[in-house]
Amino acid sequence: MARYRGPRTKIARKFREPIFGPDKSFESKNYPPGQHGNSRRRKKQSEYGMQLMEKQKAKYTYGILERQFRNVFARANRKKGVTGEVLLQLCEARLDNVVFRMGIAPTRAAARQLVSHRHITVNGTIVNIPSYSVKPGDIVGVRERSKSLEAISNSLASRSNQYSWFEWDQSQMAGKFVSYPERDEIPENINEQLIVELYSK
Repeated sequence: MARYRGPRTKIARKFREPIFGPDKSFESKNYPPGQHGNSRRRKKQSEYGMQLMEKQKAKYTYGILERQFRNVFARANRKKGVTGEVLLQLCEARLDNVVFRMGIAPTRAAARQLVSHRHITVNGTIVNIPSYSVKPGDIVGVRERSKSLEAISNSLASRSNQYSWFEWDQSQMAGKFVSYPERDEIPENINEQLIVELYSK
């Protein structure tokens, strides 16, 4: 199963944002990595560099590798609507991201692990593919035998973000994916228009 397994703080410093979640190391060094990272005389970034950086940020944020991300963009390009907005909606509809947003897991990486280890169900059926695309109306929940897992219980106990595109049932440990989120509801700091411009060249 392909995924990024390298140093996370280094990537977060590259984008100057804690894209993998709270990170004490990032807070103490919130400037780009490398010997010139803290220098004020960094050269101005080109238009292409900005577009590439935004695409890389989206990839690392959602835990998607290059070929898969290109395929998601191709799907977004074929759908009706604003391509950049549809791209983020498709990323948000990935099963690992939905599990994270519902609060079943504290991070996307943890959500990916829960999915691949067969702890998550979609409409009552176990799905172990993190990139599975959840559709409006689908019920995503915790497998019956996994409801007593301490990691899941702790994550649900500390869940704070309530997103409008979910309906969560605590007693069933399951949530309904009501609809794709609007762009202003997605909290990620990503300029999707730059990604569209990059792939349109």
